[in-house]
Amino acid sequence: MNQSVKKLLVTCALPYANGDIHVGHLLEHIQADIWVRYQRMLGNTVYFICADDTHGTPIMIKSQQTGISPDKMITQIKNRHEIDFAGFNISFDNYHSTHSDENRKLVEFIYNRLKKNGLIKKHIITQLFDSTKNMFLPDRFIKGTCPKCKASNQYGDSCEICGSIYNSIDLIEPKSILSNTVPELKKSEHLFFDLPHFTEMLKVWTQSGVLQSQISNKIQEWFKIGLKQWDISRDAPYFGFKIPNYCDKYFYVWLDAPIGYISSFKNLCKKRTNINFKEFWEKNSQTKLYHFIGKDIVYFHSLFWPAILEASDFRKPSKIFVHGYVMVNNNKISKSKGNFITARQWLQYLDSDSLRYYYSTKISSNIEDINLNLRDFINRVNNDIVNKIINIASRTSSFINKYFDNKLANKLDDLELYQNFLKTSDEIENYFLNCEFNLATQRIISMADIANLYIDKKSPWRLVKDKSSYNHLHEICSMGINLFRIIITWLKPIMPALSDRAELFLNSKLNFNLIQKPLLNHKINSYRKLYSRIEISQIDNLLKNKS
Repeated sequence: MNQSVKKLLVTCALPYANGDIHVGHLLEHIQADIWVRYQRMLGNTVYFICADDTHGTPIMIKSQQTGISPDKMITQIKNRHEIDFAGFNISFDNYHSTHSDENRKLVEFIYNRLKKNGLIKKHIITQLFDSTKNMFLPDRFIKGTCPKCKASNQYGDSCEICGSIYNSIDLIEPKSILSNTVPELKKSEHLFFDLPHFTEMLKVWTQSGVLQSQISNKIQEWFKIGLKQWDISRDAPYFGFKIPNYCDKYFYVWLDAPIGYISSFKNLCKKRTNINFKEFWEKNSQTKLYHFIGKDIVYFHSLFWPAILEASDFRKPSKIFVHGYVMVNNNKISKSKGNFITARQWLQYLDSDSLRYYYSTKISSNIEDINLNLRDFINRVNNDIVNKIINIASRTSSFINKYFDNKLANKLDDLELYQNFLKTSDEIENYFLNCEFNLATQRIISMADIANLYIDKKSPWRLVKDKSSYNHLHEICSMGINLFRIIITWLKPIMPALSDRAELFLNSKLNFNLIQKPLLNHKINSYRKLYSRIEISQIDNLLKNKS
């Protein structure tokens, strides 16, 4: 499949540095990694970056509770995050931190550009203040009733039920999460970014194909309400970067967090001197920038972020892929519900490829929530991967190993069938390109069914009884191995660990361009089990021993 795009920069939303990576986080990173691996298989230059989001009141409070300095705590958490992502074969080129020298310099640089362009405004605002804790309360430390739809137990910035964005002082019957007291109103001078100045630019940009239609439609509602100036400052006490020329004010975490995309790439450029930073971030860059994010942070990425980039003369994203939440057994991920599964808990009992595959059967270009049904997960992986795909290799390789000295025949039994598989490859690659992984896996499994039907019809176990049929037997089993090779090539972005084992078995690299030519007169290795069935006991133990 030909593509004109050659240089890509891909990011995931930055995980917050206050806890372990769990199966909810993994959805996005697996989705992005599958897409990145596909792009790399096409021969494109892809830089895949991420970082820990390390600032804000929650980090400060957790640091106080644990008695560890914020700097030490975020370093420890970053190390854990990197190990967790590596365990799921997330192929980052760089994993950095927003609490870095590169990020501080970039935040100050961008702030000064905004200020110079007259886009920073000062306003006296009224905020909710917790007199017990002696601090202004961030939106996420206030809960109350949504002023729009009247849903209870909503945070101070937005409603999870109706999606409304509002000011925390508009929350009905607010309560401080920290002290469970009713906060009082107090005034403070804050700095604001003039977001409404970019309304027309954003209207054009958000309709340019950069967003999925569902997201684009949602944003039209926000335009109708009218964009508001965006508060980019926070009062002390706070963990973050101080605003220049202020002693008690800090940059709001949501200003410096997305700038972490730029600073993580800048850090990568320090490590790899052959990468041109300006080529990827200058205003008229010809490279492509892709963000993978969850639906809860669309407002920031589709409005604030592109406006900040436009205002400070950086390039804007080429595409934003938005996904829904992860449910486990139809419930929101929650420790109280007993379905909060961390990355390392998963890997104690199950392999990473299994979750990568299961998520890929659910991931589409829609923004629907994804349900990790653990019983369905067992059936899907065992049926699709073991019973169908691995079965093709195991049932044909035994004859190649035993009767033909591990060497494939010099021609295929059914060239027309092989060509049909190749034609299907374009369709599957198109699904990968558009993040329709659910459709890609459906098609892959349908082709595995065809391959198994072919082997059933040819019945090599009958032919082996007649030595005069050995040439035909050789060609049939070689055909089976070659069909397996195509299928496992399609699966390579999804299941990298399995594809590594398959490459050893086939004694050949897997890539889309290589399948055009079948393996003939080629020596494979003796078959060893490529994948094991998942047992119900593994899931039972996972759920039982999470703590």
